[in-house]
Amino acid sequence: MLHQQGLGLGLSSAPLVTSARSRSISAENPKGEKGQGGKEASNLGVARKGRPCITLKSGEEVVLVDIDGPGVIQHFWITVTDKTGKGFPGQYVLRDLVLRMYWDGEAEPSVEVPLGDFFCNGFGIRTNVSSLPITVLPTGGMNCYIPMPFRKSARITIENQHAVDIGGFFYTFNYTLVDELPDNAAYFHAQWRREAVTELGKDYTIVDQIKGAGQYIGTYLAWAALERNWWGEGEIKFFMDGDEEWPTICGTGTEDYVGGAWCFANTRTGEPESYSTAYLGYKYYKETTEIDPWYGHQVPLHGMYRWHLPDPIRFESDLRVTIQQIGHDHSRLFERSDDVSSVAYWYQMEPHNPFPVLPTVEKRWPR
Repeated sequence: MLHQQGLGLGLSSAPLVTSARSRSISAENPKGEKGQGGKEASNLGVARKGRPCITLKSGEEVVLVDIDGPGVIQHFWITVTDKTGKGFPGQYVLRDLVLRMYWDGEAEPSVEVPLGDFFCNGFGIRTNVSSLPITVLPTGGMNCYIPMPFRKSARITIENQHAVDIGGFFYTFNYTLVDELPDNAAYFHAQWRREAVTELGKDYTIVDQIKGAGQYIGTYLAWAALERNWWGEGEIKFFMDGDEEWPTICGTGTEDYVGGAWCFANTRTGEPESYSTAYLGYKYYKETTEIDPWYGHQVPLHGMYRWHLPDPIRFESDLRVTIQQIGHDHSRLFERSDDVSSVAYWYQMEPHNPFPVLPTVEKRWPR
């Protein structure tokens, strides 16, 4: 039974007792050891909230999780201060911290994503999210419920690429240790990409060069609409298992892909209306307060997610995912150029292809 290996848990399996062993890693028990939590001292004395968080020094990569398997990471929570000192914009923190995950001793990370974007908080802006796998609650409480199985080991790090030290980094990783995992339990992956100015007539690549068997489970898009008029006519495409020129799965529009319709327009005001649901979300930000010096107008920022959990995109040998930048000026379609960032989430059997080099911190900053 899957629930015996820490997978497939839910209300129906909640009463079933198994041999799995629950553990948790936090600053109060950084190794997740049995009976070893909460030993540090504060001004209130020993074991009175002595080490609830850590400080991330600028340029430092810290190991948050280093555990032997087999096991399954079932939930983790992170929050971090966005107060980093005069002259250092706090909103950059969520793009300046890089989250990485390594399974079974691999040299290349299976996850490499700026912290905020991993939690559907693009542009370095905090926003609440009420989805099933990712939940972000006031203020900046970032939760992930995506199950992450590993057979030999799990290693998770956070790198501070911000210009100054960051105090007040809080984290908790809840996991279970099991005797074995089913043979078809794949490994979790997530990859971030960005094109600050997309190429006219060329589809933006969300992910490419996925090789092996697996299933694609989600997309997050942080979209800065550089040109005027409606921006979301572009179609998402899934090229799988040998597809070259034409995809097997092709969507009908960007807002359609995340479950919306007709430009997300509120029927009363005509303005875009935000929503956040278990599998679909459109987190709308009002126009930026400053005029873009190149484009000569305020640039609206749009955050969207789509979880393929009830309907995963299954592939046997390879996968490539792209999305178009096509607009509409109330009379016709037109090719447009925008600033697009994305996170692709998927499972696959190892080994995986190395990811493209993560852009430097300055090239990740929002407009």
